[in-house]
Amino acid sequence: MRGIFARAQHYLEEQRLQPDINRGLRATVGFMGAFLVAAWLKLPIEASFAAIAAQNIAMVDIRGSYPLRLSLLLAMTAIVAGSCWLGGMAGGHLPSALGAIALVTVLGGVWRHLSPDYGMALAINSAFLLMFALALPDGAAHANGYFLAGLCGGLWGLFVQVALWPFRAQHPLRRAVADSWLALSDLLEAMAPDENVDAAARQRRIVAKEAALRTALDQTSATLAAAHAGQKRPHLRELEDLNLIAARFATRLVAFNTALDTLMARPDFAALAPSFAPVLASLTNLARTTAVTVVSRQPSHLIAAEVRLRRVGNLIQALQDRVLAQTGRAPDATQLSFLIHQIASLGTALGGTLRATVDRANEHAAFSVELFDLHTWTMRPLASALNFSRRPDPALLRFIARLTVLEVAGVAAFKLLNLAHGYWLPLTVLVVLQPDYGSTRLRAGQRVVGTLAGSVAASLLLWLALPPAVLFAAMAATMFGFALFLKRNYGHAVFFITLFVVLITETEAKVTLAFTLERLAVTGAGGLLALLAAQLFWPAWERKFFPGNLARALRANRDYIRLLGDRLISGGGYDAGAIAHKRDAEKTNSLVFSSLQRMSGDPASQQEGIEAAATLANGNQRLTRALTVVALHLTPGSALQRPDLNRFVTAAVETLETLAETAETGRADHARLAALREGLDRLTLRAPPEATPLEHSAFGQFARGATELSAMLLAAEAPEAAKAN
Repeated sequence: MRGIFARAQHYLEEQRLQPDINRGLRATVGFMGAFLVAAWLKLPIEASFAAIAAQNIAMVDIRGSYPLRLSLLLAMTAIVAGSCWLGGMAGGHLPSALGAIALVTVLGGVWRHLSPDYGMALAINSAFLLMFALALPDGAAHANGYFLAGLCGGLWGLFVQVALWPFRAQHPLRRAVADSWLALSDLLEAMAPDENVDAAARQRRIVAKEAALRTALDQTSATLAAAHAGQKRPHLRELEDLNLIAARFATRLVAFNTALDTLMARPDFAALAPSFAPVLASLTNLARTTAVTVVSRQPSHLIAAEVRLRRVGNLIQALQDRVLAQTGRAPDATQLSFLIHQIASLGTALGGTLRATVDRANEHAAFSVELFDLHTWTMRPLASALNFSRRPDPALLRFIARLTVLEVAGVAAFKLLNLAHGYWLPLTVLVVLQPDYGSTRLRAGQRVVGTLAGSVAASLLLWLALPPAVLFAAMAATMFGFALFLKRNYGHAVFFITLFVVLITETEAKVTLAFTLERLAVTGAGGLLALLAAQLFWPAWERKFFPGNLARALRANRDYIRLLGDRLISGGGYDAGAIAHKRDAEKTNSLVFSSLQRMSGDPASQQEGIEAAATLANGNQRLTRALTVVALHLTPGSALQRPDLNRFVTAAVETLETLAETAETGRADHARLAALREGLDRLTLRAPPEATPLEHSAFGQFARGATELSAMLLAAEAPEAAKAN
């Protein structure tokens, strides 16, 4: 029995901040509650509209202050109900139906602009209910009934949301800070050296998590800054300090990983590798426990965090001693040890600041003596997800224009052909079509495969002639599966929603083979239309934007290394100016990799030169990380008058500017590139005997940077590099 309770406690610790299961339960209760009540009590409303509206409102993962969340949910309910009414009024007149779908699609673009997190779901749900209403009897009486059903269902979904608030309180500022620490924990988890994962895969994982962490930190900073303009908030200063500590952890971890990569190249690293796993795992759990403590404010979680903090300190000290002993205090090991010490020094500040955010910090509380590993998933807070800019993204405008044309064509097709379930055609286009071609292609494949698998499974299931109770239970299970996997794996979500559609249709009429074939055909046609539209209608190929993104990233590194050269000469420290240049370099690198990812999804004809472009992007990012290692070693008053370091800074600045010009123009001056590479190759960067940690860092990382720059020059000389532009 004790084993069962221990496993249950472990599971709850793991799932504390994970929304997938809660979202699945809310969606199931929302849909099935509205559907069963409306059907069994024979209420004078359309059960399908009520159930779909309830499910859509209930499954929204929403954050923010309670008044703000309530206002947003009410607004979403009104929009959903209004779409039901509009569909009922316009269904009998083709021009009106086309105008209605065009209006709702354009408004969907407005919702997407206002909130990337909540706008897409609202846009899809409101358009779906409109299309569903267009396929049913029309007229004012029917439209009013659809509106009433949508309103009642939306209010039921809102009640499902609100009913959980007293038991699962969410504090917007605390949740925002928790998001930063959860993103930090994801980065730590990605850094663990795993012998079963190759170096390239590990590096890609780190890059993705690093970008997510930077986004979370920036959003949290914006949320906390906005809070200063309102009423006085308790613990606001402490929450800002916690977010700052997370940012400092991130900077030191990126530098630590760069130094670790150097150490991993040693032939004797295999003996050291197991020593890093417990330290990184313990830091990961500490970051996640910090997130839980910030949100819960429970003394038991605070005590657990303090125990984890002490354990981390001991593990770090042991790792530091082991690395130095087994490498004979080699320069690369000394550099890594210095960074480990900097990470450990943040523990004291973390412990005191975290304690200050818990009102009942001095209470003695029971906590789990066994420190379980924690696994969490993050959501962005509402306050940082709203976009009030008056200038919409041009890519979004093109996407909405493309989508509007296809939705109007899809509605015209199913109305003119009198297809019983013709709304599946524009609905498939709606959920498959994405702003870029690569995402559309992926979504189309998942949609078609998921529909095919779900249809086959549903047909086999219905051959069993399920009794009503079992049929309703299967509906609830498939709805739960859809909501659970919606943000985890879209293909799995489509499989479950297809099962669900077949099962709910079985409650009203016998499902035939023709029904299954119709759904498959319409889904395939919708996916094909979306693919053709993404490729033919106002396409925005990423290769047009990539050169500018790459040039900005190269120049950000140029400015970063120029500043570091000045700091080394003058004896400056790692101050606000250095931090600003580091952030700019990291941000522009992140934009370059996002651009590369989009380019990789474009048609092959639009990917020419992508390999050379990726080589430049990767070299520039590795250079940023090497520079950050040097920046962290900067000490006020420790000036280095080393001509060889100055020569490298001058050569690096000229090289990066030349590479930026080459990226912008697409024309490579081969003679100049070769001369720059020859100059870099002649540089001798070797730390003197008895060098200080700063000298070891500067000489070692600049030598590494010289190699990266030479490789980037070679990539720029390749003929295909210009073709990427």
